[in-house]
Amino acid sequence: MRIAIGIAYDGTAFDGWQSQPSGNTVQDHLERALSVIADNAIRISGAGRTDAGVHACAQVAHFDTDAVRPDSAWVRGVNAALPPAIAVQWSAPVQDEFHARYSARARSYRYVLYCHPVRPSLLAGRVGWFHGALDLEAMRRAAAMLAGEHDFSAFRSSECQAKNPVRVMEHAAVARRGPYVYFDFTANAFLHHMVRNMVGCLLYVGNARHPPEWVGQVMQGRDRRLAAPTVAAAGLYLTDVRYDAQWQLPAFARMMPLGPVEDEA
Repeated sequence: MRIAIGIAYDGTAFDGWQSQPSGNTVQDHLERALSVIADNAIRISGAGRTDAGVHACAQVAHFDTDAVRPDSAWVRGVNAALPPAIAVQWSAPVQDEFHARYSARARSYRYVLYCHPVRPSLLAGRVGWFHGALDLEAMRRAAAMLAGEHDFSAFRSSECQAKNPVRVMEHAAVARRGPYVYFDFTANAFLHHMVRNMVGCLLYVGNARHPPEWVGQVMQGRDRRLAAPTVAAAGLYLTDVRYDAQWQLPAFARMMPLGPVEDEA
């Protein structure tokens, strides 16, 4: 039997999503907790591999098991064996053809940036930080250049293992609410560090280091060395994974406290 689960986590204390020898990844903790409930070893596959320090409001994973348990056991029972920063939100039986990664049609990420002269203390580890003024309209014009199907080689890390750097960006937008600036991206898939590198370039535009057109030039150059530095992981959230309706997956409860965005000019 194949089970899909929805997960949310604060990634601050973990070594990313994917299993590591340290045993301190989100996947490692989930597999240990699920194995307790199933009473045998469980391996899971996730929709996306978030890096160390990156958070998720709507990660999706699946696993196979012969254990017959009520749906609540895969939620409340598993959560009782998890660290407080990780929580299963829902579980649902799915057809064997479902795959959390390969059945996904699109993923959405949000980068939350706190713009203030003083660093954030209460939200340390949960938002990025920029101490200067930013030109919102310039960043919006630059973000618009990222929409569409492009080779995103200029925004991938040297450790990226993707065979094809071409991605389809459905949505790239910048909005502001008080001292917070939100960078939202939806694409069919993302390269390693792609969002954090795009945000770094948009910040270079926002602080007048480069004009908006520069982002398009960087993308066309397909050279990571031409782009801005990678921003901190702290502000990045996996906010949605989209699947076809045929899979009938439960919806996630809205949990990000800094949204939805009611944009301010």
